[in-house]
Amino acid sequence: MAKAIFTTSESSAYDDQPEVRYHFPRTYLRQAQAAVGDWVLYYEPRRIKGPTSSSGRQAYFAIAQVRDVVPDDAKPGHFYAHVTGFLEFDRPVRFSEGAHYYESGLRKADGSTNKGAFGRSVRELSDAEFDAIVQAGFTRELEPWENTAMGVAEPPIVYTARPRVEMTRLFRDDAFRRHVREAYDNTCAVTGLRLINGGGRPEVQAAHIQPVAREGPDSVRNGLALTGTVHWLFDRGLISVDEDHRLLVARSGLPEAMSGLVQSQRPLRRPSRQEWWPHPSYLRYHREHVFKGTG
Repeated sequence: MAKAIFTTSESSAYDDQPEVRYHFPRTYLRQAQAAVGDWVLYYEPRRIKGPTSSSGRQAYFAIAQVRDVVPDDAKPGHFYAHVTGFLEFDRPVRFSEGAHYYESGLRKADGSTNKGAFGRSVRELSDAEFDAIVQAGFTRELEPWENTAMGVAEPPIVYTARPRVEMTRLFRDDAFRRHVREAYDNTCAVTGLRLINGGGRPEVQAAHIQPVAREGPDSVRNGLALTGTVHWLFDRGLISVDEDHRLLVARSGLPEAMSGLVQSQRPLRRPSRQEWWPHPSYLRYHREHVFKGTG
């Protein structure tokens, strides 16, 4: 087994869905197969909207574990790496910070960037480099209400993950909750309510669209920020979301007292960044397997 970097972007010509699969040509088959059973990091390049674009973050942004590698039956010479355990970082990690390069292979002896190495979409990664990137990605400043809860005075302390130790369910739930809240600005996607308690803690919750128990990933695109009551309705399939991000309400089973809280066809409040919007595949799963329907 060996760790690796998978380069991907929203405008990729390949059939990528980072939380689920990575699509690649035979050129990278050896590196991808070596990563089966091990961890990979996702990297967003500088060009994400065409050959002349330069708006990409040039940063590592998520972690996942390669489950298997299989041929793409529809496109000869291409393959899929199926992944599990996907989780976005707390912050994107730039490929270099000053003179330091997280991937030593991207730095030439003269200190300049090795563009040839950068051109490889799948790159092998040492354990030490992997650990350093993961630690940087999951380092964050604690919120004021978190400091208060821990009995810590100002200035805020910094939380740092321990690589390959912190990928527990508790760690993942906490990271998912924070990422979804941040994406939705602590505001309920259905009601538009933004409630912050006296200690500064947001009351909105993070709901998985496709449940974790049914292989739903801990991705912002598989999440919705919802108040507690709306979360309860969503998890029980009494409400759902259509392909146009409008609310669906079951015709039966909805408590009468809640009928005024949720209204059919109400537009969903979405994150400001489109790459964080609910992914169609997760919304479709919820409609087909969780939602109690309109009949």
